[in-house]
Amino acid sequence: MATKTLAYQPGHETASDGDVESVSKPVDLHEAIKPTWKGRIWDTFDLPRDERRLLFKVDALILTFASLGYFLKNLDQSNINNAFLSGMQEDLGMYGNELVTAVSIWTVGYVIGQIPSNLLLTRVSPRYVIPALEFGWGIATLGSYGVKSYKALYALRFLVGLFESGFYPGIHYLLGGWYTPREIGKRAMIFWLAGSLGSMFSGFLQAAAYTNLSGVHGLAGWRWLFIIDAIITLPIALFGFFFLPGLPLQDKKEWWLTEEENELAIARLKRIGRAGRRPWTRARIKELFSTWHIYILPLQYVIWNNGGIQQPMGYYLKSFNKKPAPVPGRHYTVPQINNLPLVATGIFIVVSLFYAWLSDGPLKGRRWPFMYIGAFFLLGIAIPLRIIPLYENIEAHFALYWLTSAASGAGPLILAWINEINQHDTEKRALLVAMGNDLAYVVQAVGPNFYWKTT
Repeated sequence: MATKTLAYQPGHETASDGDVESVSKPVDLHEAIKPTWKGRIWDTFDLPRDERRLLFKVDALILTFASLGYFLKNLDQSNINNAFLSGMQEDLGMYGNELVTAVSIWTVGYVIGQIPSNLLLTRVSPRYVIPALEFGWGIATLGSYGVKSYKALYALRFLVGLFESGFYPGIHYLLGGWYTPREIGKRAMIFWLAGSLGSMFSGFLQAAAYTNLSGVHGLAGWRWLFIIDAIITLPIALFGFFFLPGLPLQDKKEWWLTEEENELAIARLKRIGRAGRRPWTRARIKELFSTWHIYILPLQYVIWNNGGIQQPMGYYLKSFNKKPAPVPGRHYTVPQINNLPLVATGIFIVVSLFYAWLSDGPLKGRRWPFMYIGAFFLLGIAIPLRIIPLYENIEAHFALYWLTSAASGAGPLILAWINEINQHDTEKRALLVAMGNDLAYVVQAVGPNFYWKTT
């Protein structure tokens, strides 16, 4: 299903509910704007000069903050595992199930916070809420360096999860408050991939911090991990307070926009039917829960998020080192076990960007093809993986494991679609983006205990 991108037609405006004007004779922007080869590369090349200037500013500030913030969110989320392996286990006496408990407590905070945080964005400017969340998890991360017991660590991990919870759905909601359907897919994908890079590089960054700072000022290396992460995180949060924009349809003009640019930003959203805030009433709540969107769209994201093949290559490589060896003479070192699966990450990044550019461009805003492509591609990978004996045709296993990531690029496009299909109701848009990510994370956290066991 494609979402229509509507062009503004002067002289055809009528009043409608809320703060938005409707357009009685809309035109699909994918048809109205004929793309050039430069526009296929980056959509702003096909826009008028004033609109290009506006989007240059918005891209520079939103994408910079969002990408750095998501990179750091993943860094601060995963640092407990690096700290545990770097001496925290011994210092805090975590010899039982304490690490699993700490991760579970983080998950509780993360699940609790997402929906309230996103709904708050419909009433308080994202310019204040989202940087405040990042500042909060930065302070909680900093506090983790000084813990004397794992119980104190539990409390701080809950706060890290709670503050981090609103960042990912909040940024997607913010993207939906600035960009049209011919633009949002690419931006959502760039933001999402920044987090993937954060996960990939977090181990390298934290290993370097541990190696070079262990024992400095009498602090164990694992304590420095939390300090370094906080030192990186807090300035980005402060950057957000000054530069991250609110929503044009409901917040004050940003100081870095001219009056003309602010009016243009509002006009861009009105001409595609994007809505501003509306008051909560009993009738509105009833209306919200009577639509199919609230039951189907989050479920769609949950299925996508949890339907992929668990990245198994590292476990596969490590299994060759068992005794007795399943394949005599074949052995993989620790660097090989860590580095060979990174080929899949490279494939994932390239294919995901291709999906986004194709969706925003030649497919004219259609998001659904990539849900089907991912599903059929996964079947095409899973079936031969199930049929081929585990230790025969090892090169084929490598290729199949690497290609599993090529089916995983639809996630940001699904959230972009949720933004677009609910563009006439900003509260529902905020709720459903958060619901999809929240419920997906619940299943992702609980499900592997039953169907992805690594014993």
